[in-house]
Amino acid sequence: MDVEWSGNWVAGRLGIELVGDGELRELLGLALRRNPKRAHLLVSNVLGKHVPQRPSVVHGVGYELGERVRNLLGEAEAGRAVVLGYAETATGLGHAVADGLGVAPYLHSTRRPVAGVAQAGGFEEAHSHATSHLLLPEDPDLLNAAADGSPLVLVDDEFSTGNTVLNTIRALHARYPRDRYVIVALVDMRSEADQGRLTEFAEEIGARVDLVVRARGTVRLPDGVLEKGRSLVARHDAQDAGLADGAAGEPSAPSRPVPVRVALDWPAGVPDGGRHGFTPVHRAALEAALPAMGARIADALGDARRVLVLGFEELMYAPLRLATALEESTTAEVRYSTTTRSPVLAVDDPGYAIRSRLVFPAHDDPADGPGDRYAYNVAGAGFDAVVAVVDSTADTPALHAPDGLLARLAGHTDQVLLAVVPSYVPPAASDRGVPTSSDRAVPTASHRQEAAMLPEPLRGPAFSSYAADDVGWLLQDLSDTPLEAPTEEREEAIQSGGAHYAESLPVEYQPSPQYQELFKTALDTSAARIARAVGTVTETVLAERGPRPVLVSLARAGTPVGVLMRRWAQRRHGLDLPHYAVSIVRGRGIDANALRWLAAHHDPADVVFVDGWTGKGAITRELAVALEEFDGFNPEIAVLADPGGCVRTYGTREDFLIPSACLNSTVSGLISRTVLRSDLVGPHDFHGAKFYRELADSDVSGPFLDTVAARFDEVADAVDAEAKELLAADRAPTWEGWAAVERISEEYGIHDVNLVKPGVGETTRVLLRRVPWKILAERGAGADLDHVRLLAEQRGVQVEEVEGLPYTCVGLIHPKYTRGATGADGTAVTAR
Repeated sequence: MDVEWSGNWVAGRLGIELVGDGELRELLGLALRRNPKRAHLLVSNVLGKHVPQRPSVVHGVGYELGERVRNLLGEAEAGRAVVLGYAETATGLGHAVADGLGVAPYLHSTRRPVAGVAQAGGFEEAHSHATSHLLLPEDPDLLNAAADGSPLVLVDDEFSTGNTVLNTIRALHARYPRDRYVIVALVDMRSEADQGRLTEFAEEIGARVDLVVRARGTVRLPDGVLEKGRSLVARHDAQDAGLADGAAGEPSAPSRPVPVRVALDWPAGVPDGGRHGFTPVHRAALEAALPAMGARIADALGDARRVLVLGFEELMYAPLRLATALEESTTAEVRYSTTTRSPVLAVDDPGYAIRSRLVFPAHDDPADGPGDRYAYNVAGAGFDAVVAVVDSTADTPALHAPDGLLARLAGHTDQVLLAVVPSYVPPAASDRGVPTSSDRAVPTASHRQEAAMLPEPLRGPAFSSYAADDVGWLLQDLSDTPLEAPTEEREEAIQSGGAHYAESLPVEYQPSPQYQELFKTALDTSAARIARAVGTVTETVLAERGPRPVLVSLARAGTPVGVLMRRWAQRRHGLDLPHYAVSIVRGRGIDANALRWLAAHHDPADVVFVDGWTGKGAITRELAVALEEFDGFNPEIAVLADPGGCVRTYGTREDFLIPSACLNSTVSGLISRTVLRSDLVGPHDFHGAKFYRELADSDVSGPFLDTVAARFDEVADAVDAEAKELLAADRAPTWEGWAAVERISEEYGIHDVNLVKPGVGETTRVLLRRVPWKILAERGAGADLDHVRLLAEQRGVQVEEVEGLPYTCVGLIHPKYTRGATGADGTAVTAR
């Protein structure tokens, strides 16, 4: 009897053609997915991810590929080879290839960072739903070929454009060079245009690169297929919803089977997979223990005749081998597949590869927040028993919840078993007290550039006086590097073009007792107003960018605001929002490595950039330009105060005193402004900054935060009303401030908008860090300018009262500065 090809439905509606080897249609079907980069999904029938398959077939296909690699390399080189598989789809396939090689250690990439385990590398998968991969070997020398010249065998389910694998090799070759690579895939689906790149790439890196595949072919896509695919997905969303939530045809709750745990007696010391490496010694121990574990599962199943062993995301190999052992221990029909993070449309048609879809919440406590997970082709498949296999990290209350995976499975089978494999934590991490359910982020973002190998964020108290959970600094610590220069020298170098302002630091201003008292008074007076603005901007962000935004403050003025926004979300909504600080430099852009780190650990769409205030909007424009090179990030900035009318998301558009603008590091966690200098910041480094530990006695960072946060409750009602009003209002930027700056620049003969610093915050910066010429103050401005007047008096700077400013004040930097333009004490000289 002829069986309909499971790609007919998509091929007929989108005009997609799958052409190639005669076996190709047996290996692959087609489905549609919600992915902005590729409409179709090649669904493997032998991988064990989306389509339940006999476990002996799934393992056998990978094993046979491994035998072919062994024959290609010869026994000597095969004995030195290392196999690397790709998460999440090819972790089991790669492991089976390593089994076929027989003597090769195995490592797979992971999207689950593990605290205490050093990262040996990372790379990107441009077309995937979740792109960033980490390499976390327990043995740091596993990837190092210098000692024995070991070949590296890279295994993925499909070789489509070749970008992923070639980018991986390029990144690893730069750090762990070797003479030979072998690429292994189930199918080679490269287009004619891509097929010549492999030879060119091998010549480029000076190494031999071989390709071993099960079948070859290509996908022919008609024009406009992406738009057609999106439209088709949209039209079938209603049908998909019925197939996705498991509600249709479910028995009532009392008749659902209660999941039963099966004690596996997993062999001690054997890892659950290749996340940290899996050696031939581990393989031998597992092989010896498999028959007994398979028998235990078979005994627990009793009379079940059609059984599914369901793995969990990256945990593919352990459930696969348990399934092969079960297959040998029972006469029941056994199938194997795994859950996944990837959303795919379900259509109940024999010509479509994904017939049904179960949706359930993530149950491994991912650090990127809650999200849906999926099990395909389980509902309606006629399984009278399902064995769910998870690692102990994923055996959480969410797994057992009424809407969790086990409950979803129970609606579609007569029997549910749960087998838990102990999560392997390398001894080095265990020695640091890292639990198996350690904090981690699962990178899900897509970005175009190859990910650099980047460190984790710096945190207090080792770096900054903020608490560790207040903010993670995506910076490198330059605390021991001399960077300070006298203000006059810096100004002359900056204006002459001899240096950029970010290449050095001003000498930290040490406030006088009078100025410190002014700060305290200003804080007491303005705390409620700041709290209200904090609440308003946070509520706006949660309403428009929720439910769990990732706050990324622009160091350093944005950092206190980001901490306060995080505290508001905690106090008012019980949310624990991630918060990081990154560097952005006018004229040089944002720290690209920091963006790569963020994209590797969070969805870029969730990132909300935070700053303290807007002046003329230069940083707003800088950020928008910088983000053009990165997919997914929203360039809009959320600010406490937007007097320049430069952004849509703000707490207020009043230009008032924000006490955190009155000081430098001593109100910003003792962190300097950021530094970008080529001899200190390499291509794979974060921008730098200093931690002024020696100023701890003058630090008011904590009191500032605590004083403002103490007013949150009293302003809550006002915030609710104001946020509601703002959300309904037209908040389009007016750029009123930019127009005023251009007018002032010409009116005062400056002819350079960069020397005009509008607003209380920017004016304060001029007085603290630059050589001021004069201050323009709105006539009648009150206490908000007391500290400005005091600083101006100390610097010998004229304060000129004017009318018609959109700001409370504007600071003018000396337009033709040389050291001859100031007196011996550094005070300004009246312009002639």
